[in-house]
Amino acid sequence: MTQPLGCDAVAVPAALGPGLMDRLPRVGCVYEDGPRWWWIVPADSDVAMEWPAPVSYSAGAVVRDAWRRPVLINRPDGDVPYTPPIPLYLALCRVTGNAPEWSRALRA
Repeated sequence: MTQPLGCDAVAVPAALGPGLMDRLPRVGCVYEDGPRWWWIVPADSDVAMEWPAPVSYSAGAVVRDAWRRPVLINRPDGDVPYTPPIPLYLALCRVTGNAPEWSRALRA
């Protein structure tokens, strides 16, 4: 598998994982460590995006405070490990009840 864009990871509570899988048109590598599922996204997928709570974003796909060693639970069909970050972000906003950042009212 190639990683032409580098890797970051988006961690979500494991309870949200199966519902997210159903909402996404394409899913890359997904790991789980027990309480969290880790979605591999291209590096810098956090630029100009505020990921909704209770999501945590990990630059370099460094898994901190893992309950146990992460296990691969989804391998993509293609050669690239990424889940597209925009569909993942929108699905996470939907399941967490948050509006996407760009649709929020501007503050002066």
